[in-house]
Amino acid sequence: MGRIHQLNESLANKIAAGEVVERPASVVKELVENAVDANATVIEIDLEEAGLSAIRIRDNGDGIETEDILLAFSRHATSKIQNEHDLFRIRTLGFRGEALPSISSVSKIEVTTSTGETGAYVKLEGGEVLEQKPAPLRKGTDIHITELFYNTPARLKYLKTINTELGNVTDIVNRLALSHPEISFRLRHNGKPLLKTNGKGDVIQVIASIYGVGMAKKMLPFKEESLDFKIEGWAALPEMTRASRNYISVLVNGRYIKNYAIARAIQAGYHTLLPIGRFPIVLLSIKMDPVLVDVNVHPSKQEVRFSKEQELIELITRVLKELFKQQSLIPGGEIKKPAKVRETSEQTQFTFDFQSQPVKASLPEAERLPFKEQEEELRGIEEVQEEKEAECFYARPDTEDAITVNEPPEKSQAPATAEIERVPSLDAIGQMHGTYILAQNENGLYIIDQHAAQERIKYEFFKEKVGQVEPELQELLMPLTLEYSTDDKIKILENKILLEDLGVFLEEFGRNGFIARSHPVWFPKGQEQEIIEDMIEQLLEMKKVSLKKLREEAAILMSCKKSIKANHYLRKEDMQQLLEDLRKTNDPFTCPHGRPIIIHYTTYEMEKMFKRVM
Repeated sequence: MGRIHQLNESLANKIAAGEVVERPASVVKELVENAVDANATVIEIDLEEAGLSAIRIRDNGDGIETEDILLAFSRHATSKIQNEHDLFRIRTLGFRGEALPSISSVSKIEVTTSTGETGAYVKLEGGEVLEQKPAPLRKGTDIHITELFYNTPARLKYLKTINTELGNVTDIVNRLALSHPEISFRLRHNGKPLLKTNGKGDVIQVIASIYGVGMAKKMLPFKEESLDFKIEGWAALPEMTRASRNYISVLVNGRYIKNYAIARAIQAGYHTLLPIGRFPIVLLSIKMDPVLVDVNVHPSKQEVRFSKEQELIELITRVLKELFKQQSLIPGGEIKKPAKVRETSEQTQFTFDFQSQPVKASLPEAERLPFKEQEEELRGIEEVQEEKEAECFYARPDTEDAITVNEPPEKSQAPATAEIERVPSLDAIGQMHGTYILAQNENGLYIIDQHAAQERIKYEFFKEKVGQVEPELQELLMPLTLEYSTDDKIKILENKILLEDLGVFLEEFGRNGFIARSHPVWFPKGQEQEIIEDMIEQLLEMKKVSLKKLREEAAILMSCKKSIKANHYLRKEDMQQLLEDLRKTNDPFTCPHGRPIIIHYTTYEMEKMFKRVM
């Protein structure tokens, strides 16, 4: 008798669930995406114990036909695609037909759904149908899941803490809310509201709901398109950074994805504006023909493949660089308001920082309004909230808490960067601790880090020099001698041509040594050997050797070594010259390492600190 046999449907669904349903956040993602595909305008997510005890998702979408309700819990049953041709033109979030059978196979699930004409209720446990009956004709779908992973104890054992799992769920809901601002999302945990968006299609209001109003004020809109791609979104000012890439949200045709190359392109758009080890806050939406992107890479559908990835990367980087070239990026000296004492909640441990809006508490099940009436009530609450928030959210430009939201620059507009004075003319008035230059103009007080300022000036000078095709060389009377291990010598010889492009010509000398008989004339005087050794060290540390990267690192290295240090006192005319040279640079706001150069205190802020104004 043969040893190969076909698995039964229940076991096959459990195997599939291992890929599709990793944790409560996976369940929420799949079911909310189904609600989005069903044209819902309001989606409610209720969790108990971060979803480990119960998950309930309600929407007012199209619903499921009565005759399709059991078929929906069969593997590879979907309404999203019909044939192989549709697989290459996917315009919906779901399409694989794996979510419902996978979820039902590892949980107890109750579904109430209606198209407005017919309604059905079905109850399943471990993928087996226990009950089916007609249901009220409230259009939409209500899915209630309990005891997730009750029959797969190994998966249940390796789930994280409640706060961690809750953070994963809120992360997913936040991304979905950002990608679909036209839908009102309501997220509650153990009856407490965590997130609420109004569903009016305003992305900046969703950003304010998730990150807070203060962050929304610091976001800049951008928009651009090419023959194949249309990109738009919001990018935070470089002063607003985070310690991880989690705050970069990339959307492709309304789908949140994870793509390392695009994340790197976004970072490249902030070139030298971010401190080392810090990452930006960006919402990037990409629209393209579905033919150019393959979303059928992984069951989670968060990994995709692009047909013209390099073209897309170059477009993203260029748009962000142009965006920041049009801005004055001098951070202000913030005056902290007294912190209000408030009760600590689980929110503080989420992946995202967000401020939940006040929402009317959920009613007991017996007192719940019909969905349509409840939606009207919630809309009424929103209108009251918006009236209260209008003064601080979309306040007049002359108020302290106003949010200035500029429209993204249109491609047809003539560039006005030549007329923009990114750093105003300043008068040096003194020096603090031999480290910071104090300057003023009619707009207030400016504090300049003299080392960072000269680093920027020298960096742009050296970056131009190291890019020269034939650098001018200075011959040495006494050659410089360098020694390395056998392994290092092999790598140096393999990449010797890259060093020559930077003006460093090495000759083999002895068993493991090299000599350098010349160096570029613009090398810092007295530090020639140290510079060459550091450049070779950078080459040895590179996992993937790149001439562009090597030139960049060399320019940064020399600018740092050549710049004045802290505790170095300057004459007033030297301070003034430094300020004038800084104004002529391309990016006068940060040093090559991303640290700020200038901080500005307005006259109003100074008067406020001294209680001259209230």
